[in-house]
Amino acid sequence: MGSDSTSTGAPRWAALARDTNETKIQLALNLDGGHFPPETDPRLVSSTEGHASQASKSQTISVNTGIGFLDHMLHALAKHAGWSLALACKGDLHIDDHHTAEDVCLALGYAFATALAQGTGVAGLARFGSAYAPLDEALSRAVVDLSNRPYAVVELGLVREKIGDLSCEMIPHCLQSFAQAARLTLHVDCLRGANDHHRAESAFKALAVAIRAAAARVPGREGEVPSTKGTLSV
Repeated sequence: MGSDSTSTGAPRWAALARDTNETKIQLALNLDGGHFPPETDPRLVSSTEGHASQASKSQTISVNTGIGFLDHMLHALAKHAGWSLALACKGDLHIDDHHTAEDVCLALGYAFATALAQGTGVAGLARFGSAYAPLDEALSRAVVDLSNRPYAVVELGLVREKIGDLSCEMIPHCLQSFAQAARLTLHVDCLRGANDHHRAESAFKALAVAIRAAAARVPGREGEVPSTKGTLSV
């Protein structure tokens, strides 16, 4: 199933565990699809039968956070970004959804940054990516910069209190948490839409396509840092 890397670089992958008194997270990520790192906890990929699980020749995705709509959004993000992603979280959902949603997205962002560094960092990459994604009446736009300058502007226009078991206030906060830990700049806007589920999902899909474009290797620019400063490390 898939390859562990492209022909021009090392595998861009990461496996981690993040344990606190509020959440316990295990995660494995491969930015180019294909297999997971050898150190991946085998329990993460022992089943792909959940509602947010999918296996194909190029990707394996399995997400279980305990919050169904968050699983759905992260499944869409991984699928359209071209990632293989296995993620499990046990959180204090008896309190509310905040700790789980925030910590999962922080862990995913950290894994993204780590996986990117496992290759050549941003050297040879497009660096910038943008995309529009529709879902029926909803249309969202995402713009991404692998800048090493964490910043997020998220305007989704959600009006419901919750979508499933995920608080609508947590949806932009999830994207902000991901950007913080991934050390990227993102702007995500839902431009129109009547249904909050559609608005949120189109936003995650637009972000996925933009990230995939930004993280793409550019033939002929191997080793080149896409910055006038000559570095994106500071």
